[in-house]
Amino acid sequence: MALPRKQTTISQSVSVSGYGFWSGRDVELKFQPAEANSGIVFVRTDLPGQPRIPAVIQNRINGPRRTTLVAEGCPVEMVEHVLAALAGLNIDNCEIHATRAEMPGDDGSSKAFSDALSQTERVELDADRKTLRVTSNIRVGDENSWIQAEPVEQDQFELAYQLHYECPAIGTQTYQTQVTPEIFASEIAPARTFVLLEEAEELQKKGLGQRVSYKDILVFGPQGPIDNQVRFENECARHKLLDMIGDFSLSGTDLIGKFTASKSGHRLNSQLVFALLQQIGHTNSIRKSA
Repeated sequence: MALPRKQTTISQSVSVSGYGFWSGRDVELKFQPAEANSGIVFVRTDLPGQPRIPAVIQNRINGPRRTTLVAEGCPVEMVEHVLAALAGLNIDNCEIHATRAEMPGDDGSSKAFSDALSQTERVELDADRKTLRVTSNIRVGDENSWIQAEPVEQDQFELAYQLHYECPAIGTQTYQTQVTPEIFASEIAPARTFVLLEEAEELQKKGLGQRVSYKDILVFGPQGPIDNQVRFENECARHKLLDMIGDFSLSGTDLIGKFTASKSGHRLNSQLVFALLQQIGHTNSIRKSA
């Protein structure tokens, strides 16, 4: 990665339509170009005044199984797959006009968003992208579930995920990679979300996910995915790594370091981002790389 790199946006608007996995409501997203230093901002076009929700860690709230942002009292939900596509493709400034609170679920991956954004060119802007370089080891979580950041010698963003499930069809999986736009689009974006059969049944009993079928996401029974097939042998670990990319983007910077997670999820991802930002707040280690 050549640093400092210039901030980017997209050359033209692109759209993705679908329905929310949780709510079942139809929704359309329109990705719009934005000026330098705008960052990623969701715009709720379905509400009076079209409130704006910046994609920053300060706007994140705790919630089950997904990343939710709230600003001006207005939420956007299940944003991690959208944010992962933008961050994975190095798109720094973009307005996302949404007709509902919940983002389209599509197939449970970032592929639909990555494919749409790849139809437009990345445009360099006249401003440098800020970089957060990990300067010392940081770890959050406990012995059973944790995530850590370590310094690296090269200017790279390296992620590793270690997944352990008692379900024999999932078992132990690992995935490790440097993240570049090319690797993201082909090796990470297609990795889908997954649930166990008993979890899916319990969610539907609560009235959630009523439009979602076994063919839409990976639902694992004892013998493997039901009415579906995995795209990668370690697809579950790859999807957890995809979530890391989306959640880490709430830092608002490029990250330089090695990030390793074991059995972690959205909550710990956000805790690590806060820990990184607290560190740089004391050390001023956030800077434009020389």
